[in-house]
Amino acid sequence: MARIALTLAYDGSVFQGWQTQPSGRGVQDHLERALSAIAGAPVATICAGRTDAGVHALRQVVHFDTAARRPSSAWVRGVNAHLPAQVAVRRAVEVDPDFHARYGAVQRRYRYLIHRSPVRHPLLAGRAGWVFRDIDAARLRDAALCLVGEHDFSSFRSSECQAVSPVRRIDRIAVVEQGAFVLLTVVGNAFLHHMIRNIVGTLLMVADGRRDVDWVQQVLDARDNRGVTPPFSPN
Repeated sequence: MARIALTLAYDGSVFQGWQTQPSGRGVQDHLERALSAIAGAPVATICAGRTDAGVHALRQVVHFDTAARRPSSAWVRGVNAHLPAQVAVRRAVEVDPDFHARYGAVQRRYRYLIHRSPVRHPLLAGRAGWVFRDIDAARLRDAALCLVGEHDFSSFRSSECQAVSPVRRIDRIAVVEQGAFVLLTVVGNAFLHHMIRNIVGTLLMVADGRRDVDWVQQVLDARDNRGVTPPFSPN
């Protein structure tokens, strides 16, 4: 058996998230069907981290095991020929048997592009999160500081989260402004279900002046997701 690692990119707006779905509309469903067609046998995949419906991926890492011996071009161009236009294998490489896309991941990165405008822009739909209020990037940075480090993120997890432990480590939160856009990047060892979407929704309430900067620390310390703001849009 060979273990193959793939790097994927996909437009999440047309899928029901990464994970396989009864409807067959998860990214995993499409990928496994395409891989099976090339392998000539059923293929099961494991990814570095699940994504919600509507969330895009630039470098999603996936691995699978197969007895089929194929050139790397078959796992890229061949598989892509069986995939929808909105998802593509960008790279394929044979890895050591102990490689694991999920448990071996050292860091994960989640990026939010936020569009500040009184009126939504139709060409940015599904590409940027829209806010009609003015966003102060300096307040956004200040509010995010308390979230860096290892914490119990119970306040920011979904009620449907199945993770055994709510403790996660955020290594960095970066905020970059460019005209009407704000790029928010969160880097950490792993994320809980809806954790980043809830964090962004909370930080934006500070950035637009609806809450004080120290409110984020209070939310974190509460370890109770009943008081968290609604999750921000997936993109």
